[in-house]
Amino acid sequence: MAHLSFSESGRAQIQFRHPNGKRYTLRLGKVAKRLGESVLFRVRELVAAIRTGQSVGADTAAWLGNVTPQLHDRLVRVGLASPRVDAAPPDVMLDDFVRDYIDGRAKLKAFTRRNLQQSRRMLVERLGARTPLRSITAGDADDYKEKMLKDYSVATVSREIIRVRQFFKAAKRRGLIDANPFDDVKGGSQSNESRSFFVTRAMALAVLAACPDNEWRLIFALSRFGGLRCPSETLELKWRDIDWEGGRIVIRESKTKMRTIPLFPEVRTYLELAFDAAPEGAEYVIQRYRGASCNLRTQLLRILTRVGLSAWPRLFHNLRASRETELVREYPIHVVCAWIGNSERVARRHYLQVTDADFEKATSNPTSPMHADGRAGPQEEKETAVKPVNTNCTAVQIPSTGIEPVTSSSGG
Repeated sequence: MAHLSFSESGRAQIQFRHPNGKRYTLRLGKVAKRLGESVLFRVRELVAAIRTGQSVGADTAAWLGNVTPQLHDRLVRVGLASPRVDAAPPDVMLDDFVRDYIDGRAKLKAFTRRNLQQSRRMLVERLGARTPLRSITAGDADDYKEKMLKDYSVATVSREIIRVRQFFKAAKRRGLIDANPFDDVKGGSQSNESRSFFVTRAMALAVLAACPDNEWRLIFALSRFGGLRCPSETLELKWRDIDWEGGRIVIRESKTKMRTIPLFPEVRTYLELAFDAAPEGAEYVIQRYRGASCNLRTQLLRILTRVGLSAWPRLFHNLRASRETELVREYPIHVVCAWIGNSERVARRHYLQVTDADFEKATSNPTSPMHADGRAGPQEEKETAVKPVNTNCTAVQIPSTGIEPVTSSSGG
């Protein structure tokens, strides 16, 4: 027979003899007498069911299923219950999970966080904010892709699928879903040639002349002639990062990653002006345009309108791409990629361009005299018999644009 007792400190325990012949003590801790008596009644029911080989009543079975995990574990230890089968994790809603995932990544840059939040909005608009994660199938992932393709380019959809796949991968690692529904969804190429644009030096110099102040000219020059990412790398640039004598600039890509670029002459001019105007003890190179209310994109659009230029597709990215395209003409690609801060694969897919200047240079290069039937002339036949043809291209003079370009010994 089972009986209930309380210690002087008020802790309850139930002692009983199990049908296997052993005596056990079920400790309940500090509980009210009525609760202790309720548990005692259930213990007697469980012992009787085990002794007779019968199932427990519906009330006791429901009670056993609803007791706290701590009490259930104690019942298991004294032989009155079987271990619970791990229950499926509770349904988590799509929007709730993605919000928590983004908020939980404390080291995200502000602009990366903003981009992920934009991806979250696109996702929940098409799959539903209150959709349980576990209910999303591979078919839903395919539907998401098709809906996105109606509104965005293939390159944008590809980028978004990569981010969404990242969300669901995190959910799978946390045990919230069994499989990632986006694993087999292919977004296509992220390269979008329609958004490529080469910002010529004539355009750049016209924009610089229309900038409202020296600091804005420096922002533009750092993008077009320094190849910096704007605003992230531009706003993080500090005066201590500039080696005036060594002719180098340290660019901080993140808190732990950095690269070094040359102090290009086109950039140095505007840096010196900004340094002369900087207040005593200034830490950052860019001072006036650091606040959250400063929208550099909107301001650049105003400047382009003032100059009479149409906005190019990707305002600041196209500036970086134009600079990398220029530099690759004079320096090995691995050197240029180290300066710009990308890989050769990324450079070839998203940065490097064939420009009008390339065609002009090719068509202006003098070629050897040829016979009418295409055969080389006698002089050329003689030369090719003793030495290989010189394939080095000679520089050509581009017709003047009316704007005096900034000279650069670094090939910018």
